Amino acid sequence: MADPSDRGGKRVSSSRAAHVQTHGERSPAIGVNYGTVVTGDNTHLVQVQAAAFPDPAQMRPAARVVGLPRPATPVFVGRQDALEQVERALAVADGVVVSQAFVGMGGVGKSELALQYAERARDRYRLVWWITAEASAQVDAGLAELARHLVPDAARAARAEEAAAWVCGWLRAHPGWLLVLDNVTRPSDVAGLLGRLEGGHVLITSRRDVRWPGRTATVRLDLLDPDASVELITAVTGRTTSADRRAALGIAEELGFLPLALDQAAAYIRQSGITPAVYLERLRRRPARYYAKAADGDKAQATIARLWDITLETLTRDAPHAVELAAVLAHYAPDDIPRTLLGGGVEEDVEAADEALGVLASHSMVDRTYRTVRMHRLTQAAVLSKLRQTDTARRTALAWLHAAMPPGDPITEVNAWPLWRSLTPHVEAVSRHYSTGRQPRRLGDVLNKTAIFLISQGEYQRAHTMLTTAVALVEAALGPDHPDVAIPLANLASTYSDLGRAAEALPLEKRVLALTEKALGPDHPTVAICLGNLADTYRTLGRSAEALPLFERALAINEAALGSDHLAVATSLGNLARAYRALGRAAEALPLEERALAVAEAALGPDHPGVAVGLNNLASTYRALGRPAEALPLFERALTINEAALGHDHPDVAIILGNLADTCRALGRAAESLDAVKRAERIASAALGMEHPTTRALQQYAAHLRTLFGAPD
Repeated sequence: MADPSDRGGKRVSSSRAAHVQTHGERSPAIGVNYGTVVTGDNTHLVQVQAAAFPDPAQMRPAARVVGLPRPATPVFVGRQDALEQVERALAVADGVVVSQAFVGMGGVGKSELALQYAERARDRYRLVWWITAEASAQVDAGLAELARHLVPDAARAARAEEAAAWVCGWLRAHPGWLLVLDNVTRPSDVAGLLGRLEGGHVLITSRRDVRWPGRTATVRLDLLDPDASVELITAVTGRTTSADRRAALGIAEELGFLPLALDQAAAYIRQSGITPAVYLERLRRRPARYYAKAADGDKAQATIARLWDITLETLTRDAPHAVELAAVLAHYAPDDIPRTLLGGGVEEDVEAADEALGVLASHSMVDRTYRTVRMHRLTQAAVLSKLRQTDTARRTALAWLHAAMPPGDPITEVNAWPLWRSLTPHVEAVSRHYSTGRQPRRLGDVLNKTAIFLISQGEYQRAHTMLTTAVALVEAALGPDHPDVAIPLANLASTYSDLGRAAEALPLEKRVLALTEKALGPDHPTVAICLGNLADTYRTLGRSAEALPLFERALAINEAALGSDHLAVATSLGNLARAYRALGRAAEALPLEERALAVAEAALGPDHPGVAVGLNNLASTYRALGRPAEALPLFERALTINEAALGHDHPDVAIILGNLADTCRALGRAAESLDAVKRAERIASAALGMEHPTTRALQQYAAHLRTLFGAPD
C-alpha cells in the first residue's frame, strides 16, 4: 500500500518564539514555551480534550430552536400571493426534503419573503435556522454554528466540516425542520447539502434564475406593483392623505418599484419629518440616467445610489458620525458584522459607533440585532460609490479588525474560535478593498493570524490565499532577509504541504531555516522545529536519505536544550523513526517509537490524541517488521482515541483506518480490511477533496483490495 500517512503535523504561529512548523509522521509538534501538541495530517490539537459528538439520533433539544437574523418587517405588502404559494408547496409530508428557491434582482425582497414565512410558520417546525450561503464554505460555517447551538461542548473545537456533517445526521434523525439558505450564488454550493438531507424544508434565495438541484420549485419575485408600492410608503411614513398617496406613487415610479429602495425612502421621510412631496422633489433633482452610468448599468444599484445621495446630504449636515460609520461598514462583509467590532474597543468610540448605528437603522440603511449588524450589498455599493475618499474608512475598518482579534495563539485558544469565525469573512472583505501594492503592513499581520486560525479549521486554500499576501506585505515592509519574514513564510509553506504541494513548500522551508538560524543561532529549539519541517518535506518527496541527518540534528538540539523527557523530543524521535522506516531500517525505528510513546503517555495521559500519534507510529513499525498481529491492537487503540477526541469524520481517523485496513489484509481478514478502507476513502474525500494525495492513495489502495479479494466496486 502507498501509505497515505506520509504527511506530518505542523506547528504554526504568529509568535517569533514558535514561528515555524514541525513535521513528522503524524507526530506531535511542540512550539517553544507553548506546551501545545499538534498532530497528524493537518491536525492542530491543544491539550484540552474535546468532547465527542453524541449520537445525533439521541440528541433532543429541550425547546424549539429558532435562529433568524432579525424580526420580519411589520409592513409586508405585495407578496401575499407568493407567500401563499410557498405555504401551499411546503404543506406536504415531511418524509423528504422539499425546497423552494426565491429568485430575482437585488433588493426585490427575496430574503424578506423567506423571513416572513419562517416567522409565520415557526410553530410548525422543531428547528428553524438561517444560513448566509454565498459560498460553500459559508454553508458549512452556518451548519457548524447550528452544531455549536445544539451541542456546544462537542462542537466548540470541531472543524466546520465535521460539525456540519454531524448536523446533517441530526437533521436526518429529527424530521420537521426548516433551513433558509440566503443569497446563494451557485447551485453547486448547496447541491451536496440538499442531497444529504431528508425530512424537512429548505428555502433558497438567489439572484440567479437557474436550474436548482433536487425537487426545488422556483418562485420568481418581480418589482412591486404600484398599489403595493404606495401602501408600503404610506404605511411606513404614516402619511396617508390623497396628496401623500400621489407623491408616494411618484416616488415609486422614480425608484422603479424596487422594495429595498422604497423602504429606505420611506424611512428617510419618516425620520426627517418631511412630506412625500418634498422627498419626490429632491429625488427628481437627481436624474436616474446619471446614477445608472455611475453604477455600471446595474439598475438596482443605481436606484439605491440616488437614495443614498439624498440621505448623505442630510446625514452629513445632521449626523456626520453616521456617514463615517456607514463608510466603515461598507468595507466589511454585508452580513453578521459583530457589534463588538465597532469602535475598536475604545470606550468613547464604541459609544459613538452605537449612536451612529441608531441613526443608520432609523433610515433603514442597516438592520441590527443586539449582536450583529447587516448592511445590504446594494447599500454598501452605493455608499462606496458616493464617498470617493474612503481611505480613512478603510483604515478604520482594518484597525477595528486588528483590535478585535483575540489575544494568544489562534490554535490553542479554543474559546476564542467563535470570535475568529465571526471575524474571518470581514478580514477577507477588507483585504479585497486594498489594491495590490497599496496594502499596509497591518493588513499582513491580520491576514497571517487569521490564516493560522483557518489552518486549525482545515480551510487550507483560504489560509493559503491570505498568507501569500501576508508574506508579500512583510517582505515589502522589512526586506526579504528580516527574521520576521519567517513567521508568515513558514505558515505559507504549511499550506502548500496541507494542499499536497510539497515541492512548492521545499524552497520556503529552506529559506525559513536559514532566516531562523541566522536570528537565533544553530542550537535553538526553534531551529529544531525548522529542521523537522524541512526534513519532513524531503521525506514526503521521497528523499528520506536527505531527511535523515536533519531529523538527527533536530533530535540532538531538543535533547540538549529541553531534556530527554520533553514532548519536543518525542516529536523528534517519531520523525527520525519515520525516516528509518522509509529507508528500510524498521528495526532501528522500533526503540525510537517505543521511547516516543512512553514520553507522550507520561506527559499527556493515555487518551490524548498525541498518544494516538505515538501508537500509530509504533504500530506502523511493527507492520513494517512483518508483525501485523502486534500492530493491530495499537491501531485499534489509536482509532478509538481519535474518534472520541476528533470526531468520526476527521482526516486523522481516515489515516488510521487506512493503516488498519492494511494490517487486516496482512492478517487475512478481508471483510474488515474492505470496510475500513471504504470508510477511510469516504472520510478523506469529504474532508480533503478528491485530488488530495491522501485521498488518491486511499482510492488506489481500496481498488487494490477489491481486486485482491474479488470484491465489487
